[in-house]
Amino acid sequence: MTATDHAATGTATVDLLVAVYRETLGTAGLDRDSDFYEVGGDSLTAFQITGRIQEALGVEVPVSLVFAYPTPADLASVLDSDFVQV
Repeated sequence: MTATDHAATGTATVDLLVAVYRETLGTAGLDRDSDFYEVGGDSLTAFQITGRIQEALGVEVPVSLVFAYPTPADLASVLDSDFVQV
């Protein structure tokens, strides 16, 4: 995989997570650096987010990652490096 391939995959993952966060949290203005806690996230929405990520990517994502990496950009970085196989 080249650096360009990884960057493209990373961007796709961030875009996916932003869309999932926006839909789940009902916040249209949310972006890649929006904090899960600051936009009203709670344990129920964290489970909803991980469920949607699992459906989209086909990997089981621990809900604890949403709490540990609260922005879509941070979570995408972890998912790309540890979960998503290209």
